[in-house]
Amino acid sequence: MAKKAKRTKAKPTKKKPRSYKLSKQNKIILGSLLILASIFLTLAFISFYFNWKDDQSLLTEFGERNEEAKNLLKKTGAHISHFFMYKGFGLTSLFIPVLLCLKGLYMFLGLDQKGMFKKLIWGLIFMIWTSIALGFVGSDQPLLGGLVGYEMNDFLQDYIGIIGVLLLLVFGLVFILVRLFQFSPEDIGNWFKSRNSSLKTAFKGSAKAEEKESTMTLSLDPIDDTPVIIDTYTHKEDIPPLVEEKQVADDFEVKVAVEEEKEDLAMEVEKIVEEKVEKDNIADKLVDDFGLFDPTLELGNYKFPTIDLLDQHGATGGITINQEELEENKTKIVTTLKNYKIGIAQIKATIGPTVTLYEIVPEAGVRISKIKNLEDDIALSLAALGIRIIAPIPGKGTIGIEVPNKNATIVSMRSVISSTKFQKAEMQLPIAFGKTISNETFVVDLAKMPHLLMAGATGQGKSVGLNAVLTSLLYKKHPAEVKFVLIDPKKVELTLFNKIERHYLAKLPDSEDAIITDNTKVIHTLNSLCIEMDNRYELLKIAMVRNIKEYNDKFKARKLNPNDGHMFLPYIVLVIDEFADLIMTAGKEVETPIARLAQLARAIGIHLIIATQRPSVNVITGIIKANFPARIAFRVTSKIDSRTILDAQGADQLIGRGDMLYTQGNDVTRIQCAFVDTPEVAKITEYIGSQRAYPEAHQLPEYVGEDSGTSIDNNISERDAMFRDAAEVIVIAQQGSASLIQRKLKLGYNRAGRIVDQLEAAGIVGPFEGSKARQVLIPDLVALEHLLNNEIK
Repeated sequence: MAKKAKRTKAKPTKKKPRSYKLSKQNKIILGSLLILASIFLTLAFISFYFNWKDDQSLLTEFGERNEEAKNLLKKTGAHISHFFMYKGFGLTSLFIPVLLCLKGLYMFLGLDQKGMFKKLIWGLIFMIWTSIALGFVGSDQPLLGGLVGYEMNDFLQDYIGIIGVLLLLVFGLVFILVRLFQFSPEDIGNWFKSRNSSLKTAFKGSAKAEEKESTMTLSLDPIDDTPVIIDTYTHKEDIPPLVEEKQVADDFEVKVAVEEEKEDLAMEVEKIVEEKVEKDNIADKLVDDFGLFDPTLELGNYKFPTIDLLDQHGATGGITINQEELEENKTKIVTTLKNYKIGIAQIKATIGPTVTLYEIVPEAGVRISKIKNLEDDIALSLAALGIRIIAPIPGKGTIGIEVPNKNATIVSMRSVISSTKFQKAEMQLPIAFGKTISNETFVVDLAKMPHLLMAGATGQGKSVGLNAVLTSLLYKKHPAEVKFVLIDPKKVELTLFNKIERHYLAKLPDSEDAIITDNTKVIHTLNSLCIEMDNRYELLKIAMVRNIKEYNDKFKARKLNPNDGHMFLPYIVLVIDEFADLIMTAGKEVETPIARLAQLARAIGIHLIIATQRPSVNVITGIIKANFPARIAFRVTSKIDSRTILDAQGADQLIGRGDMLYTQGNDVTRIQCAFVDTPEVAKITEYIGSQRAYPEAHQLPEYVGEDSGTSIDNNISERDAMFRDAAEVIVIAQQGSASLIQRKLKLGYNRAGRIVDQLEAAGIVGPFEGSKARQVLIPDLVALEHLLNNEIK
């Protein structure tokens, strides 16, 4: 039998694995996507770092379209950033967009990606190490190292302690430097050697330069007529070198001219110093003979107002403690937080005049944002208005919950003025605003602010706050030391201070009333203050001092001669009530001098206090607002208004009646403003006004404003043909405006404007008053006819 041929089974051919190599077009597309994704993540992370507290409440409400996030990339950016930065690696999460961008650039530009995977791995290792290191450094700041850094530190410290974690981090740094950056100890030695050699070279060069003599000898060789050629491109000069130390029979020594100038300058400086010493000696002799100059001597018998002029409002024994209310509120706060699985380790209460502060220490692991989000729930359980949560309290490891008292205590101005803190205040312009939550008298220096912005809704205490400021200064400063410029568009708030006009108020030379209510006089007064500011700066420059305190100290020491124009400079406090009304009626004419004063007037003792309902951008511009770091917010109706005033929330949660927030650019302090009633202010001003005063109010520099009308002479022959008709229209309507003439006589705007100018020159209408219509000076047509006939005669 023939052998059967062995059937060889054909071996199955192995399928080659599919290659997923991207085409060039796909690499460009994917690379651009990675680059844009890295930009998206970078913007989201950076924005989250500044707005993470505001966006905490939105993390559970992703589908709620009405809620808007503060993050630049809105809710998506906030959620992604929360995942990577808060729950992840903290600030080091910024490595992720960097690595994505690097990978995207390699793909987009078609570069060789050999070793790219290694770079990504090392980038992630470095990110994890940095997260742990930041978590170790800033364990109390959750965004530095994120949850990974915090938990890793917490875990490691439980087993190897703080020193062990520190040593482990150092080892990790050495490992990364050696493996990633090829670091070796020899590199440090070589670097120090090169640094040492460069320093030696520098010292040798300077030593050789010092050995050279300051004089040099010039030879009297025949003058070479070859012109000096300067290459304008290389800046090389073809100049024969000077021969130094060459002894020739007729050589001569030349001294450097600079030395002569130095000698002359030294002589001048010595002369100035001698003159200054001589002046100081004369001043010291005058001080020895007559003593320091006392600006209060002219009113030497002036007596400050007594405490008895102020009433004791409310309970005389201070704050009454209601133990039942405290226990009830404490129980409700603890119960409410327990309902949301938030444990409390400790709670204590600080009782204030109108608000009680409950300080709680949450148990370990409780996030602050969780308590902050329960603000409305706590307010509901306590059935109280104006609950405010401070998380955390600055400078303390606690969270504050401010709860209004059921029976609020009125803070009287008497209790604040009579306090030791105010009486012993070593300040230039001390102001006692009221009392804090801890029942301490709150006293600040207006000279350090240097300007104050007060805002709040109608009827919440702005005018009482202004009276408290003025009362504080009246009780502390002599009439020679401070002057007030009071602007009151409402015409009724500050009229009581008219009685102290010749003691404390300042006004324009020809002004009748010291309290300024007319818009035209307001503009003139503000410009006059700008002139006063410039004059004072000139005096400071001549006296070679930097601020009003140094100048007055020098003047008191009799080192400034009054014959040279020097004088004692009182502080000037400009108070403006209802600033928004001035801006609406006068606009730029008020805004420009206010901006100048706000920026420059601090050093020469002019300070501004501006009160308005809402300091929006159209009322107080950014330039003005930037120079008002000290701000007071009374109760407002919305969070937006609170942010407009304080650049922070909280003013919308106040309870009114003088409850206010004060900030000077850092922390926000809650204060109960001291209450001073109108009869009390009247008694104080009457007491001061009954004493001997200066001959007149303090005179501000005269301000001659630009002619608001026209420079056209009252020339009858040049009058418009429609002049008489226009005059009759204006007198009948008793309204002086160009638009009225346009409508009635069907004239163009330019012609109507010229006729109004002619009417002003003829004395029929008054001057220009901003947005208001001009005042009509002629009462009826009979008087108009009489006026025009007299002109013809």
